[in-house]
Amino acid sequence: MTQKLDELSKKLGIATTFSAIGMNECHVPDELLKFMCCQFGMDVSSEQAVQKSCEMLDNRCYDEVVAPVYVVRQNNLQIDVYVAKNDASSIFDLSFSPQGKKQYKTLSFECFKALEKEINGQIYQKQVLIIKDCLKIGYYDLRLKVKGRVYHSVLAVAPEKCYVPHEIEGKKIWGFALQLYSLKSKRNWGVGDFTDLKNFATLAAKNGADIIGLNPINVLSHDFPENASPYASISRFFLNPIYIDVEKTAGFNERIKSHHAAQIDKVKKTNLIDYTNVYNIKINALSEIFKTYQKPIKAFEKFKKEGGTRLHLFALYQAIYHEKCKSVWGGWQAWPEGLKNQDPMDIAIFEQTHSDEIEFFKFLQFEASRQFEDAAEYIKKLKMKIGLYRDLPVGVSKDSAELWSDKDSYIKGTGAGAPPDMFFPQGQKWCLGAFDPQHLRDCAYAPFLEILRANMKYAGALRMDHVMSLMRLFMIKDDGNEGTYIYYNFEDMLALVALESVLNQCLIVGESIGNVPDGFVETLDKNDIYSMSVLWAERWNCGMGDFKAPEYYPKKAFVSVATHDMPPLKMWWFGYEIELKYKLKMIDENERTRLYKEREDERLKLLKVLDENSVWPKDNLRKNNYLYGEGYPEGLTEAVHTLIAKSQSKVVILQLEDILGVEELQNLPGTDRDKYPNWRHKLPIDLEDLELNNDFLRNIKAVKEER
Repeated sequence: MTQKLDELSKKLGIATTFSAIGMNECHVPDELLKFMCCQFGMDVSSEQAVQKSCEMLDNRCYDEVVAPVYVVRQNNLQIDVYVAKNDASSIFDLSFSPQGKKQYKTLSFECFKALEKEINGQIYQKQVLIIKDCLKIGYYDLRLKVKGRVYHSVLAVAPEKCYVPHEIEGKKIWGFALQLYSLKSKRNWGVGDFTDLKNFATLAAKNGADIIGLNPINVLSHDFPENASPYASISRFFLNPIYIDVEKTAGFNERIKSHHAAQIDKVKKTNLIDYTNVYNIKINALSEIFKTYQKPIKAFEKFKKEGGTRLHLFALYQAIYHEKCKSVWGGWQAWPEGLKNQDPMDIAIFEQTHSDEIEFFKFLQFEASRQFEDAAEYIKKLKMKIGLYRDLPVGVSKDSAELWSDKDSYIKGTGAGAPPDMFFPQGQKWCLGAFDPQHLRDCAYAPFLEILRANMKYAGALRMDHVMSLMRLFMIKDDGNEGTYIYYNFEDMLALVALESVLNQCLIVGESIGNVPDGFVETLDKNDIYSMSVLWAERWNCGMGDFKAPEYYPKKAFVSVATHDMPPLKMWWFGYEIELKYKLKMIDENERTRLYKEREDERLKLLKVLDENSVWPKDNLRKNNYLYGEGYPEGLTEAVHTLIAKSQSKVVILQLEDILGVEELQNLPGTDRDKYPNWRHKLPIDLEDLELNNDFLRNIKAVKEER
């Protein structure tokens, strides 16, 4: 590697070396570094070009005078400006206005010279302006006048920490993690919906729960419903219409239901969710309802107006995709150039000839949004201390409306994933679009902020999937398996999350399972970003030793037995996921034997911590070790839930899969649906029967006694 290529990569935030769990340090090949540099618009065709690119980046701040955005903490209001030395002695006029209002007021400040630099014979100075006024948190338009010239920027004033609701101060609460699609009910159409969410919330609140965690409910592919991963949406701004309760839609009548009755009955009886048929039944029924709209509905018109360009582009994308997927393979990147690149003439022609289809896709979002808002408002009235706990995916499908409508905001030619490690020696290629850190800065982080706001809407808490992406994200070439980390401005990203958290009164939870940088979790803690903790990770000796007693659990944490990517408790006990991986040839026979022996040791360790902390139910004490075919220990689930409920962690999250003894994974990482039915498992009993279920009642009682 040349020194200059190394220097350019680091200036762009491209890692030249990286390491992962259980792996040696990896040095990134020059060709991959050059490729990544090119994705950020750099010329690396020669040594001279690399040198020139370095100089361009070094001098960019002097060309700009003011940065496109300044993200500052409320107790440290200072900005850097870069001016010609001849102008440095002149009087600076600095003023601000709440963003969008254009009512500028003068700011008082102190000015200090930091350094000088000569560029093409001209001497420039960096000036540090320390603002003396007290500013409320929020966003401001900033204006600097120097010798008659006016420069504009955005000032984001952030709090020191994220929002934490006062309702949980000094308290320990509990609730549920819910895969909404998995809810069975006697009334739904084969998949959990927003009415099921309300009904489950009623049951949860009645039993003392203060939080309901949801899987991501963002919109997925209209034309390929089997692409069911909630973490690979086509837009994180909009909702999945599959969660609409058709019977609660204005214009519904029993004739529509009777028309689809046989199909509804069929999809309700399947053990796994039949996404294609469920989705198409709902879409056909909603299409019938939509056709009855004889004149504009006031609420619908208001929704379209508020949705503006973003809603229109999304509906347009869906309409084009629906037409082209029948004849064009390769998604939007294979569309005719005019539609692919949004040529105004081609787009106008398509809009004129497909206006009804575009309007229908807007209607789907209107109804999904209306029903979700209704559910969220209903949950607020239940007086839960947190209420809805939403989930924000780390990225978005490469074949998505987000990338099509806003290509410049995303790193080109690559997709997010994870590096090779001891758990996934081949790495993980998620094929998710990720924000371009250079573009984020240039547009004052607008795309990132809009995503945060869309997913904080109606939420009392937000889980940020793979929260390490605030610092860095592993990016892999689209046409290969080579990758490296791309770094973001961590302090800016943290501060903006804190600002949006406070403005939206939304607690932030960071999912930090995986390759976590040193000191990262401590930094999150200082910013009041709560961690996610699972029973299996709360062990000594870096997760390999004995299970920790409850008093050693982290305080600022949402703790659970597992996650959707891990086996439910009963499945874990028997090691069924080990056998599943062996059958799928994900592990060999030697690894299978090793894992079974390891699981035997882990079970003994679990029994030990349960014994030591006296958490077995008094009417169902442990009888033996259950290691050699004696079955599943009676009372184990209650004992485990009592253990985590005794912890000092602020929030305990229960999974229905653990309570009900489910023996299948919701998602097996590293597989697609050709190997394993990810995201398709229904819960074993109907929602209406939950409160009659003895395991459900006993586990809730066990947790409530400790919370």
